Amino acid sequence: MEKIEEYLYRNAELYPGKRAVVCGSQELTYSQLLKAVESRAKELRGNGEGNGKPCAMRTVQNSGFLTDYFAIHLIDGIAVPLESNIPQERLKEIERLIAETEAPDKCADILFTTGTTGKSKGVMISHQTIIANGENLVQAQGFSEETDFIICGPLNHIGSLSKIYPVLIAGGTLHVTEGLKEPGAFYRALGNAGRHATFLVPSAIRMLLTFSSEELKKHASALDFIETGAAPISQTDMEELCRILPDTRLYNTYASTESGILCTYNFNPTCGGEECIAGCLGRPMKHSGIFITENGTVACSGKTLMLGYAADRAATESIMKEGILYTNDCGRIDGRGRLHLTGRRDDTINVGGLKVSPVEVENAALSHPSVADCICIAEEHPLLGNQLKLLVVPASGEKFDKREIARHLGSRLESYKIPSLYQRVESIKRTYNGKADRKYYRQKS
Repeated sequence: MEKIEEYLYRNAELYPGKRAVVCGSQELTYSQLLKAVESRAKELRGNGEGNGKPCAMRTVQNSGFLTDYFAIHLIDGIAVPLESNIPQERLKEIERLIAETEAPDKCADILFTTGTTGKSKGVMISHQTIIANGENLVQAQGFSEETDFIICGPLNHIGSLSKIYPVLIAGGTLHVTEGLKEPGAFYRALGNAGRHATFLVPSAIRMLLTFSSEELKKHASALDFIETGAAPISQTDMEELCRILPDTRLYNTYASTESGILCTYNFNPTCGGEECIAGCLGRPMKHSGIFITENGTVACSGKTLMLGYAADRAATESIMKEGILYTNDCGRIDGRGRLHLTGRRDDTINVGGLKVSPVEVENAALSHPSVADCICIAEEHPLLGNQLKLLVVPASGEKFDKREIARHLGSRLESYKIPSLYQRVESIKRTYNGKADRKYYRQKS
């Protein structure tokens, strides 16, 4: 198959009456979805779209987005999904950029990154990449025609968008929700028949564990597997998930918009997994390869890599060389071939000549019952240079005791990794996918 839409045609022939998409009370069978896509493709072609032309579209969490997305591919256009509430000026800026873009042949999508580590970039994705990502997930995580996959995140980013691919390849069902702002919709979806699976960023997992762990436990038998990724998940949350969901496969996945979906790892030992280890992301999947560079960073290869950045050859060449994509993620590969991440090279904080991974500090802090959320940042000292500061969101009903937190960290970390400053805050600034927005805090300091 050369396009993911070919699986839509296959499924409409093999399972015409099977549910393909569920959005609230609306359901479409594979036959109905294909008819809607073909009708929309005809309309878009009549409007001058297609034939290698990028088509910007505001993302909505319903079947209309899926219809547009597949239809654009069907007429050889390039889908450019954007936030539903994108500011008008930003929309015009993106439309100018993609109009200047000379996309390579077989470019399917241009996906814009969040820009947490710099300016947002348009990542060009090929049809081959889409299918390779889908096949990676089908083989490694066991998608099947019985899979009812609940999409909770925005469909304009790789985390949730990429789950369309394995569901279509396997002939399963997509269950699209508006997210976890109203957790009841998520639990209602779990109440439907089928082998349910979902992708949840770590911040969403923490929210469910904090506010509705008993409800999650009640639905344990309905969950075939959960995938997490996009940001580090703490050891504490991993262990709690394993306790609440002993019969659910729990995957930690290594992926990015630029690299595609590379590695995954079932960390639930009671459901066919290996050890429960924070930072372990498993082995490369079917279409992917990884290695560690001399600088200790992860480099990757294979069919899932991007084509390049839209209208930014210099940025592309700065990270892609001879079919290898070089990341800023620091990591190692253990004796069993599993990738372990230790943070990002540009996030490392230099304290008195010693390098500290803020993620390590945050994971240690999150293991204390009084800490609901936190971020470790650098703050300048007039004499000492950088010093570590921990911003803490206390757990509900818990007292903020910085001395107790410092003692707890001292039992788990080397002395130079223990923050000297502590501050209570109401919330931690995060991106849509749950990553701590370190760029925001660097700009504030």
